[in-house]
Amino acid sequence: MTFTGDFTYESRPGRVVFRPGAAVSATPAEAEHLGLRRLLVVCGSRGEAVAGAVADALGDSCAGLHAEARMHVPVEDADRAVAAARATGADGVVAVGGGSSIGLGKAIALRTGLPLIAVPSTYSGSEMTPVWGLTEAGVKRTGRDPKVQPRSVVYDPELTVSLPVPLTVTSGVNALAHAVEALYAPDTSPLIALMAEEGVRAITEALPALAARPDDLDARGRALYGAWLCGACLGSTTMGLHHKLCHVLGGTFGLPHAETHTVVLPHALAYNTPAVPGASAALSRALDAENPSQALWDLAGRLGAPRSLAELGLKETELAEAARQVAGQPYANPRPVTTEGVRAVLQAAFEGRRP
Repeated sequence: MTFTGDFTYESRPGRVVFRPGAAVSATPAEAEHLGLRRLLVVCGSRGEAVAGAVADALGDSCAGLHAEARMHVPVEDADRAVAAARATGADGVVAVGGGSSIGLGKAIALRTGLPLIAVPSTYSGSEMTPVWGLTEAGVKRTGRDPKVQPRSVVYDPELTVSLPVPLTVTSGVNALAHAVEALYAPDTSPLIALMAEEGVRAITEALPALAARPDDLDARGRALYGAWLCGACLGSTTMGLHHKLCHVLGGTFGLPHAETHTVVLPHALAYNTPAVPGASAALSRALDAENPSQALWDLAGRLGAPRSLAELGLKETELAEAARQVAGQPYANPRPVTTEGVRAVLQAAFEGRRP
């Protein structure tokens, strides 16, 4: 890759604890480190058992358990969570689970300024970013605010062992999308490029091992390490066409988050590839493949992930509206975005064609 000496890099403050068993053993210590004594634990219904164990470990420092996180953080859910934090007198929040749980924790932090501890159980990467998202009236809004950046992140590979293989795969590809777009972001840098390439390599090596042996703790650790790197890339750069597509498909049409990323990524990458030779070279190295977009499409198929938006419930009649929304919003992308171009990407993703 050609070195460029013209870039800006800003590190994000934060603390990471990474070890098996850390969810229960380290979270109370992280709360103490931050001087927090009344923490509201938030999670989704599927992760309530694990969140309950974290709440128990916090003991008297737990102000309550709020198990109402949902995908894309509907604004009415955020309202209830903020009310719960205020009613319990919480001085901090612990979000346990995937991107939905961490997203709800961020919504509380955004409104209240309370410090957030993240205990991720998937590979979404949200825990490493100052990015928040809320969905209201079928439209997903996102923004950046340092208040929502978790002060502490507790990575526990054991938490991900029970993650079903289909979600393991799609969550992992979701993380890959952050690194892919960071490589050609307008505010990328040599350090981001290193993290992105290593993150892609770590996750794509771990996912086949996890599909074969879901209880492989070493592979779980490598996948979580890769997700950490990919999430850090997301937190430090501006995302492009791929993420805008997924926000519209999720916020407006209700498609599942990680699965949508998995279907869209090869096609969005193929669209941008002619404009990003350096990023393509890095991905070829990380994936050990000449054509990165095809390699990602092949990987998803080999591991049993969905390959088409039709499988996820999108109707072909909705493609035009999705293309209009995506093309109608200004954002950074290395290749010009037109309604016709977006429609072609969506059509290929809808049909599940090999890029």
